[in-house]
Amino acid sequence: NPSELFPHLTQNIPLFIHTYQCTRLPHSLHLRGVSSQVNFAILTSMPSKNALKEYIEGGYYHIYNRGVDKRTIFEDDQDYKTFLSYLKFYLTAPNLRGDSSQDKIPPSKQLNNYHEQISLISYCLMPNHFHIMVQQHTYDTINYFMRSLATKYVRYFNTKHNRIGPLFQGTYKAAHITNEYQFTYLTKYIHRNPLSLPAYKESPRRELHTYQYSSYPNYLGQFSQSWITKDDILTYFSNTNPNLSYQNFVEDSEPDDITIIKDYTIDLI
Repeated sequence: NPSELFPHLTQNIPLFIHTYQCTRLPHSLHLRGVSSQVNFAILTSMPSKNALKEYIEGGYYHIYNRGVDKRTIFEDDQDYKTFLSYLKFYLTAPNLRGDSSQDKIPPSKQLNNYHEQISLISYCLMPNHFHIMVQQHTYDTINYFMRSLATKYVRYFNTKHNRIGPLFQGTYKAAHITNEYQFTYLTKYIHRNPLSLPAYKESPRRELHTYQYSSYPNYLGQFSQSWITKDDILTYFSNTNPNLSYQNFVEDSEPDDITIIKDYTIDLI
């Protein structure tokens, strides 16, 4: 339960190093007694932002990485879908995958599975980078999960595209989500990523939910991926009032919203 992790948000948030003022929060946060003006602090003195990872049991994290030398890591539709298939594989219980091939492999040689240790909240795959937001239920599971995911995808990508060497720019970055503001607005940042692509810049009326490689359509009920945990976010928004819906929250542009989250979490895009 996110509210159990961030109980301090119903009080005045203390001022730390750099302070930003946000005047707009989801309506449901106001209802819970959160001030309409939140002092939001960003701690800055980090060596290579988010390279040093602070793991806690039950913690929420923004994980991201890009291609080495900013190279493309998804060349075509098959690459995107393969990466997503690996997410599904690692985050779906073996007995629900419909794949009996693992049954014939000795347990000691079977591929890892993280469906009980990791919950995937949101994702967006872009041509040269990716974002995912997860909750880990056991300490340091993210480390093993990301190692499995990256190893499997790089092996696939290098084989398909006849290349050798690293694909990603070093180890993934992980930003620990420490308050409810980050928790809700981070998904907005992740789901708005496709708006930076030429196809969306050149066609302003193109709808965000048409992007195929994002969890956003899950949140709008357009399709369901059982390995996505969206309820933790959707509980903050209305299913009946369009003005208070998650879709309105994501697609309504507030300049400070995304700037604050981006400054906190991103150093690579």
